[in-house]
Amino acid sequence: MAISTDPAIWPETRQGMTDWRVMNNRLADDDNPLRPVLGYAHNWPTDAPFSIPSHSHWRAQLVFAIQGVLRISTADAVWVASPQQAVWVSPGVAHAVTATGDFVLQTLYLHPSVKVNLPNGCCVIMVPPLLRELILHAVQMKQDYVPGGLDAMIVSIIPALLNSIDPEPLRLPLPVDRRLRTVIDALLADPANKHPLSFWASRVGASERTLLRHFIDETGMSYHEWRKRLRLVHAITLLANGNTVTATAYALGYDSPSSFVAMFHRALGSPPRRYLSLRKGRAESGG
Repeated sequence: MAISTDPAIWPETRQGMTDWRVMNNRLADDDNPLRPVLGYAHNWPTDAPFSIPSHSHWRAQLVFAIQGVLRISTADAVWVASPQQAVWVSPGVAHAVTATGDFVLQTLYLHPSVKVNLPNGCCVIMVPPLLRELILHAVQMKQDYVPGGLDAMIVSIIPALLNSIDPEPLRLPLPVDRRLRTVIDALLADPANKHPLSFWASRVGASERTLLRHFIDETGMSYHEWRKRLRLVHAITLLANGNTVTATAYALGYDSPSSFVAMFHRALGSPPRRYLSLRKGRAESGG
């Protein structure tokens, strides 16, 4: 697995990157079932780009950024998570990782013998306070912890907690067509972008009808539906990170908070604050 950074921006941490890469690979591919949960933490400087090209692990992975915004991409979808969320990656799933902001990464690696009832592939979950504290403990404890010891008993709670959490509807399907990927990349960089499909058609050298047909064929959504899903993904991320409904609405390009709330309610069955409250309560109660 290669780590992509610009050494001109961050020359003093080359050895740190090498050490992190070696440790990450060792834990991700550790086949010892007596240590079913392993953790590792890493801080990334605010002004340094963080990007890991597509790779896979033998163990399952729970990627949790206690600071910064995390993005996990596979060949056909992308997931975005705030510091209140984590991304689950099943064993063997090829994925790329990028992050922005003051990034602090906490990663758990779960042995395939650990049974977790989350979807095969990737998904985003809310991280309730107990799970957050267990993750922080796991990444700080010794990686050669004694089976049956206190640390082993503490981290044994993690799979049960994961099994009590429902995944968020935050999967963004990605097209393959290079012209659509140009559009998608621009929208991912700016979810508030309001350009109609006709604008992008002129930019990528295709007719509007052609782009719409490919959007539906490759993502199962129209351009407008995909853009709404993107805004929904970012809305949950912003709200979970403490932003107000009004600030979130305007950040995502809505003309008014009421239009944003209406969209959110139609998509998820509850207004924003009610939705987050229900998800948090369910995760904390284990049901």
